[in-house]
Amino acid sequence: MRIRKTMVWGFLWVASVAVAGAQQINAAGATFPMPIYQKWFQDYHAQHSSVQINYGGGGSGAGISQLTNGTVDFGASDIPMKDAQIAAMKVKPLHFPTVMGAVVLTYNIPGVAAELKFAPEVIVDIFMGNIKKWNDPKLAKDNPGSKLPAEEIIPVHRADASGTTFVFADYLSKVSSAWKSKVGADSKVAWPVEGLNGNGNPGVAGLVKQTPNSIGYVELIYAIQNKMSYGLVKNSAGEWIKPSLEGVTEAAAGAAKSMPDDFRVSITNAPGKNAYPISTFTWMLIPSQFPDAAKGKVMVEFLKWMLTDGQKQASNLAYAPLPKSVVDKEVKQIAQIKFGK
Repeated sequence: MRIRKTMVWGFLWVASVAVAGAQQINAAGATFPMPIYQKWFQDYHAQHSSVQINYGGGGSGAGISQLTNGTVDFGASDIPMKDAQIAAMKVKPLHFPTVMGAVVLTYNIPGVAAELKFAPEVIVDIFMGNIKKWNDPKLAKDNPGSKLPAEEIIPVHRADASGTTFVFADYLSKVSSAWKSKVGADSKVAWPVEGLNGNGNPGVAGLVKQTPNSIGYVELIYAIQNKMSYGLVKNSAGEWIKPSLEGVTEAAAGAAKSMPDDFRVSITNAPGKNAYPISTFTWMLIPSQFPDAAKGKVMVEFLKWMLTDGQKQASNLAYAPLPKSVVDKEVKQIAQIKFGK
């Protein structure tokens, strides 16, 4: 089977209409947190009518590249920037975790409404092309009550440079030495088996929803909003875990206690009986120096709001709020943002 198809989605969400004397801030990047960013920017404008935040999605890769090129005021990414990327920037970026979320396996199998179980080795085999049909014995063994069809599995990947891809591939690299050596983890990888390609989390969700016998990986909110099936994953403790805010929070518990000063950390395949194994923080990438003092001050005030009032909205959109210990460290980091030339 050889399938090549790319779905292109454009993302540009404007928080508000322009108003006289408005301070406009432009940003781009990850689609993983886009639903809550949209909500935050809308609500913040409702409280501060002179502030307008424009957010173009495009994926984590676009967020990093546009910030590097100076075409946006801040970026957003589900993958921490690498040392080389930071060194290439004129102004050092600061990583601000915003919320935590789950990458889920969503699938479209006609006639199968059950919540399927996916062991780590099965996920690896599906995306490496070793498991080709839904009724493979390895899948059937973990899902004895489901009548899985003898149909070919169609994987759906991200076409763009994606933090969600990095999180998924990072998890696979931790549970499989073969995946780590042959594929690895990055915002774009050379997928061992061809499938369909969609831009952004909405693109992947859209393709899975319209393609029978497909499987893809998206942030939890996209599966919920589109009323799509998503599976349980066996974690490092050997427990079958359904993606949930509680599972994400437990996955972050260890990292929160020893969070590095630059906030660059991975929480995939984390320990904990109830930890969901494909969990992650997502970050806003904020310049440490704003030549425009007025814009810098607005950015600082928004970050303070995001870390307090904004966190209260996270669970309503299927994201886990930040641990208090992380918030406290971020509040201190805000002082590193400088204004003026």
